[in-house]
Amino acid sequence: MFSTKEMPSPSSLFSAYASMAASMMLFRSMVNEMVPHPVRGYLLSTLRYFFKAHAPALTLVIDESNGISRNQVYDAACVFLCTKISPKTERLKISKSPKEKNLTIRLEKGEKLVDVFEGVELHWRFVCAEPEKSGSGDAFFPRSEKRFFELSFHKKHQQKVLGSYIPFILERAKAINDQERVLKMYTLNNSYNPCNGIKWESINLEHPATFETLAMDPSLKSSVIEDLNRFVRRKEFYKKVGRAWKRGYLLYGPPGTGKSSLVAAMANHLKFDIYDLQLANIIRDSDLRKLLLATANRSILVIEDIDCSVDLPDRRYGEGKKKSDHQNDNNASRASLTLSGLLNFIDGLWSSCGDERIIIFTTNHKERLDPALLRPGRMDTHIHMGYCTYHGFKLLASNYLGICGSHQLYGEIEGLLEETEVTPAQVAEELMKSENTDLALEGLVKLLKRKKMEGDQCEGEDHEDNIIGARGSKRQKTEKKRKVAVRNTRQNSTLSRRGNLQYAR
Repeated sequence: MFSTKEMPSPSSLFSAYASMAASMMLFRSMVNEMVPHPVRGYLLSTLRYFFKAHAPALTLVIDESNGISRNQVYDAACVFLCTKISPKTERLKISKSPKEKNLTIRLEKGEKLVDVFEGVELHWRFVCAEPEKSGSGDAFFPRSEKRFFELSFHKKHQQKVLGSYIPFILERAKAINDQERVLKMYTLNNSYNPCNGIKWESINLEHPATFETLAMDPSLKSSVIEDLNRFVRRKEFYKKVGRAWKRGYLLYGPPGTGKSSLVAAMANHLKFDIYDLQLANIIRDSDLRKLLLATANRSILVIEDIDCSVDLPDRRYGEGKKKSDHQNDNNASRASLTLSGLLNFIDGLWSSCGDERIIIFTTNHKERLDPALLRPGRMDTHIHMGYCTYHGFKLLASNYLGICGSHQLYGEIEGLLEETEVTPAQVAEELMKSENTDLALEGLVKLLKRKKMEGDQCEGEDHEDNIIGARGSKRQKTEKKRKVAVRNTRQNSTLSRRGNLQYAR
């Protein structure tokens, strides 16, 4: 036990504290007077570094996007982590589409899970950060929330995580996607947000078209399949020759000849997603570049009806339009989508931002397209989708009516198809009208005969118009010759009178 003599008195404690505080204030004032401010800041930061507790953990932040393009590690983590759900997880998101075999499971925001890789414990956390309010415009165009993953682990395992664990996640996610791949069709959202621009929205691609069911010329079909297969296996070839790993197709022909079905068959054959791009919804060249960068590899970009989808301002001068008017239009639409922006999007520097991509243009009128769009390197292959042939009809009859062999009406139908222009869509529509084979084929024969009569009538009218036009042209030529002869006579008479006058003088 301590005696009362050994305990300091309150007055002595207070005086000691006052003396120490006065000394600290004197020392602080001396430091402020003698040591410059930058040096004081450096000394304070050094002291904090030595006296603070150093955390042994390192956290990697994996954002959803990398600038204006998708972050591949984020997408891989979304797929990979759904296989690591533990019973301790409290909130999950689930979904299922008609074509998917299993439920799709995703982490809810704020949820955590633990993974172990080669003895290393790794902590994952899914974070959704609310957007910051930065002006009155956000009330009309709110910014989308920022989503990212946080991956935490001991600092000593940094090399193993970056060199082995992250590549393992990428490979594992690719294998899962290939095994349970559901093709997607992407389209542009209807609303334009000046903060975020136009974005892709997706639905499952459930189009059943395949090359086996496509009513197409057999040789043309084989050449298209061979071209596609050659494209996907030539990654190293494209790299060696210094070209972007992409290929352009132009599908042209009358409406109803199967251009859209061919696009779906190509997607189902290659297992590529489809991006349906409507140029009429694009406002600026910069928006077009952002959309290109937002498309994934192994995809088909489709621009349908390119001849009438958008009026590009820097085309050649039209008839009756002055150069000054054209320049005024260019100045007014300087920030709009231009032909040069579209061409750079197809085969310029921006076209190399991605691998294994196919660009398809469709049109009903190839002759209306700007020649700059048609050269090799932009549209490498031109595929004409013509009217229905006899082979195409037999394939349609097999698909729609289940006819494997021949039928008594096949001979008549073959003769009519050689003399009639009818699209595969019209033939298919006629075959769908009845489940009875005879009735369906008889209806098709009637359709072909009606088409043939209409065609003969049109040819007759055209022939008559040509005859009338020839007669009118002959009368016009005769009248023109008469007027020229009268004019020459008057000119000769005038020149003769002038010559006589000059000679007399």
